[in-house]
Amino acid sequence: MVAYALGGPLADLFCPRKLLAIALFSTSLGGIVLWQIPALATLKSLYAYWGFTTIALLWSALMRATRQWGGRLAQGSAFGLLDGGRGLLTAVTASCVVAIYASLLPTDVEAASLEVRASALQQVILILAGITCVVAILILMLLPRRNAIEQADNPKWSLHGTWQVASMPAVWLQAFIIICAYVGFKATDDFSLYAKEVLQLNEVEAARVGTYSLWMRPLAAIGAGFLADRFGSGNMTVVSFALLTAGTAALASDILTASMYVPYIASMVCASLGIFALRGLYYAIMEEGKVPLAYTGSAVGLVSVTGYTPDIFMGPLMGYLLDSAPGANGHRHVFIVVTIFSVAGAIASLAFIKLSSSKNQNAAASDC
Repeated sequence: MVAYALGGPLADLFCPRKLLAIALFSTSLGGIVLWQIPALATLKSLYAYWGFTTIALLWSALMRATRQWGGRLAQGSAFGLLDGGRGLLTAVTASCVVAIYASLLPTDVEAASLEVRASALQQVILILAGITCVVAILILMLLPRRNAIEQADNPKWSLHGTWQVASMPAVWLQAFIIICAYVGFKATDDFSLYAKEVLQLNEVEAARVGTYSLWMRPLAAIGAGFLADRFGSGNMTVVSFALLTAGTAALASDILTASMYVPYIASMVCASLGIFALRGLYYAIMEEGKVPLAYTGSAVGLVSVTGYTPDIFMGPLMGYLLDSAPGANGHRHVFIVVTIFSVAGAIASLAFIKLSSSKNQNAAASDC
């Protein structure tokens, strides 16, 4: 969370191309430390180090580079392709890594010694560190350099950008929209457990249900992004929250029982479409909110510190709800919470649209 705040001004001060390359290269160096199978204290320090390299150096710079790439007319498709593409790449990479790991172990995996398993894991770590390093080189080679106009507009190191975006109501509405959307995203962790405990599926079938949700990510994010370029990012955000509300409201009801597999899948798919569409949209609305391009990093840092707080409270809250009401009721309580946040997110999105429209009208009036 601290790294989010630091990363915003950094992304405004330095070229995203350089920050992204440094972030990826330094992250790959951490892989060399992990390859050595360090002691627990070193491992904790390594994860703190990765918290800095993957957030402070990379996150806001990545959002700024994506906004620049999308221009004024393609923000939805740019951010949709980013989130959908990384979701698809994550699924493909994970599948490949599992296959590689399995190939390095004997047929009887349970019979493999700890040393054999450690050696296989070390080789996988080296492969991932190598991929990350290669991507850093590709970023330097392929991502456009900052042009002269952008360099002239870019501010010196200061907190002016943070103060300016902090004074914009649209930024705080965007932060609240991200909170509501991210609550839904964290609730995807409960899909498989819901299938097991409410629908009474076995562990393999329940895990398979969870993968259905993951494969919705590229479809929803990319599709919502392209629709946002035509109908507006704010409008598509409202539609996405409506899908999320419909899906989670069904999961929160007592209608679904052990015999209702198909309605459960339909509800989960509906909720997943809304969740992953929102992940492709909640930074695309920055252009509609008239956040200055020069302070994109500061805005991303600010809304991230606030918007990703469900990382802190949603896990313990879900655990409390599931423990306090074991079985179906606990899961329904979880999705009641998600539904409430989803409705609040839709209301905030409507307020964002109204605020953005008034800004556009005022801008048009001043031009006249």
